Amino acid sequence: MRRTTLALTVTAALLAATALAALVAVPAAGTWLDSRHQQTSAYDTGAAAKASRASVPRWLPDDARSVRYAMRTTGGERLLKATLPDGAPPAPCTAAPGTAAKAPAIGTDWFPADARDRAAVRCGAYYAYTDGDTLYAWQDNADWIRDGAN
Repeated sequence: MRRTTLALTVTAALLAATALAALVAVPAAGTWLDSRHQQTSAYDTGAAAKASRASVPRWLPDDARSVRYAMRTTGGERLLKATLPDGAPPAPCTAAPGTAAKAPAIGTDWFPADARDRAAVRCGAYYAYTDGDTLYAWQDNADWIRDGAN
């Protein structure tokens, strides 16, 4: 009887340790899998960003400064932050009052968590807003596909 109790105790301990390891490993693996398909870049100007990456939107002014850009390599999710010379949204952007903006599907430490609630314009497939002279813009994969995967 003592051997059976010992075997059951050891088995229960191994199962508990395995379950605990799975609780830690599965979320970590999901985070790793998601982030390994995300790339982030920084550029001095809009012109440099567009010259470096074909996926940077063409509507970004060449004279934009301090450009930060993040993209998912497995879809059309994009984030963009840039300092605009005059603080106004680029000319191709149009007012989108009351737009039901989609939340950014990727994130970085330099992109605001509340961006969805602040969307004020559409720049092509991007939702965007300005805060002072800083432009924040993001693109959703479904919009990227709808607009021809540019």
